[in-house]
Formats: sequence, structure tokens, C-alpha cells
Amino acid sequence: MNWKLVLAILTCNILFMSSSYTMLIPFLPMYLTMDLGVSESDVNLWSGIVFSASFLVSAIMAPIWGRMADTKGKRLMAMRASFLLSVSYFLGGIVQTPEELTLMRLFQGFASGLWPMDLAIMTLYAPPKKLGFCLGVMQGTLTAGGVVGPLLGGILASAVGMRYSFFLAAAALFTNFLIFTFIIKEPPTAKTVDKNEKVLEDASVSPWHMPLLRNMLLCGTLVQMVILILQPVITTYIAKLAGPMPNIVFVAGLVFSLGGIAGAIAAPFWGTFGQRRGFFRAMCLGMAGAGISMIIQGIPDTLIPFAIMQFVGGLFFCGIHPAINAVLANNTPASYKGRIFGMLFAAQQVGSMAGPLLGGLIATYLGMHWVFAFSGILLLALSMAIHQRYHGLRGC
Repeated sequence: MNWKLVLAILTCNILFMSSSYTMLIPFLPMYLTMDLGVSESDVNLWSGIVFSASFLVSAIMAPIWGRMADTKGKRLMAMRASFLLSVSYFLGGIVQTPEELTLMRLFQGFASGLWPMDLAIMTLYAPPKKLGFCLGVMQGTLTAGGVVGPLLGGILASAVGMRYSFFLAAAALFTNFLIFTFIIKEPPTAKTVDKNEKVLEDASVSPWHMPLLRNMLLCGTLVQMVILILQPVITTYIAKLAGPMPNIVFVAGLVFSLGGIAGAIAAPFWGTFGQRRGFFRAMCLGMAGAGISMIIQGIPDTLIPFAIMQFVGGLFFCGIHPAINAVLANNTPASYKGRIFGMLFAAQQVGSMAGPLLGGLIATYLGMHWVFAFSGILLLALSMAIHQRYHGLRGC
């Protein structure tokens, strides 16, 4: 298949996947109270349980699905993930109790793995000189789905109720299943003779024993942790900055989405920049810019400067993950890409679990400003460590 056609199809696939997820997750507390009968005093506890239920299971299953993708076929694993995710969303629309919703989220964690398969398929179809551009477009689409989803979810929840949002998400993921079944073909798996690839062909060798791959997986974990560290506090913090203001929920959602809007715009640029100037350079610049913007974000006492820095931070954050993905793609053989992207997804799930927990603890005991300071300092330290370790390395 032509790589441009594959990129166009996978872009639609990712938009369906991302927007389906984000049009539901922010509204789970509403679903618990209005549809499942959870009391106001218990909704925060149940929201935390339901939100985090899928992460642990998906972190365990992602490497398993990745290994199966390398042996059974990446397209087949993408079909599996799309179909099972569509089933999980349908089940979410018919549950009657918070316990059933928790079980649905556990099943969703078991079913997950579509994003790493999209990455693996695209890195095999993309010409080497277009890899950065392709990964940038995919990351931008993933981010755009994170902006479109909550808007669509809010409209549907107000108009027809949350259950129909689950059914729409199920339809979107089933459409992805049909696309993989009838349009996308299994990507080529031609192998190169790179020394690292020969080592990795031995299934007994773990990427944790390969310094470059291990460091990229650790970076993926920490960056994802920083991205989600603000989730427990961001709405409260925006409301504090805004003061008494009508439609504060809408304002908070708009300010929060500014980073996603900026990321959707800038991600393809970062992919092209990494292709031309080096992915490690793009990674370091993205981390440094995001770190500085996070530190500055914790300083303002009014909403407008905070909103501006939210947008600026989004311009830099979107350059990090495509660079990590490209480095991993350039340093693993075709027959190992499913496993390595599965492991990256698992690492990011660990970061997704740790981020909100850590953010809540820091905000509770030190104050919200320290959440921004900690996140910014961590990103700057990562940027300096990557620059010192891999500065000038060719081919990445």
C-alpha cells in the first residue's frame, strides 16, 4: 500500500480512537451520579477507581499483545483491539452499577493496544525520510482528538445523555475494525542488518538490557507522568485563578484544551524538524520548552497569563512523544516493532497511573504551585540528561 494512503487512513483511525475515549472520560463523574446512582459523597472515590481501573491491566497486557503482533501480525492485533474496544464501549452504555462500570474499564484495559499497533504499522510503511512527518501527523491527530472528544461528549451528554455517547464510541471503534479488516494490509517486514537489530532478534533479549531502548522507555514513562500530573488539580486551579465567573466549567475546559489545540497545530512541525535536525535534538528542545513553560505556569495569579502559557506549553509537549517514537522505530527491526511499541504503551500507562496520584499528593501537602515547579524541573533535568548522553548521535 502507498504510505500516503496508509497515513490518511490511520489518521482517521486515530481521530476516532482518541475522540471516543476523551468524550467519555471527563464525564464519568456525571455518569456515575446521574445514571448509576452513586451519591455525591462517594463519587470522587468511584471516579478514581473507574478512571484507574484500566491502566494496570493495559500495562500488563500491552507487551503481550505487542509480542503477538510480531508473531501473528500487527494488522490482526489492530483488528483485535478495535473490535474488543468497541464491545467495551457498548457494555459501558448498558451497565447499571458502578461495579459493572469498573468491570467494563478492566475489560477495556485488557482490550487496549490500538495506538501502539497504529505506530508499528505506520513506521513500517513510512519511507525513512518521511518517518518524522508521519509520526508528527499521528501525534497531532491524537492530540486533536483530545480536544474534539470533550466538546462532543459535553454536547451529547446535555442533549441525549451519557449512554448514547458510549454507543457512538462503540460505533466509531467498530468502524476502525472494519477499516483494518477490509482496507489496511499487513505491513512489509523486511529486515536490516543493524547490530542492535541482530541482538534484538533473539527473543530472550529484553530491551531493558539495551541502554538506548531502556532510556527511551523511561522517558516515555516520566513524560506521560508529567502530562497527567495536573489532572487532579487543573480544574480547581483554573477556577481559583478565574475567581467568581459565570460558566466556570466551560472556561476551565476551554483553558485546559488550549494545550491540545497548540499540540495539534505544532506536532507535524516537530516531526519534520526531528527528521531534518535529529530526533534527540527535537526531544531535548521539546522537554526544555515544556519544562520552562510549566515552571512559568505556576507563577501567575490571574487566568490570562496562565492560559497563554498553557498554549505555549502545548507547542512544546507535542514534540516529545514523536521523537521518542522515531528513535525507537529507527533502532528496532520490523519483526520487533510490535513488542517495543507495546512496551512503550505499557510504560506510558505506568506514567498515567503515577501522574494523577503524585499530582494530588504534591498539591495537598505543598500547594498547587509546586506541582508545576516539580513537573518543570523534572522535564528540564530529562532534557539535560538526554542531551548529555546522546548529543551528536547520528541516525536518530
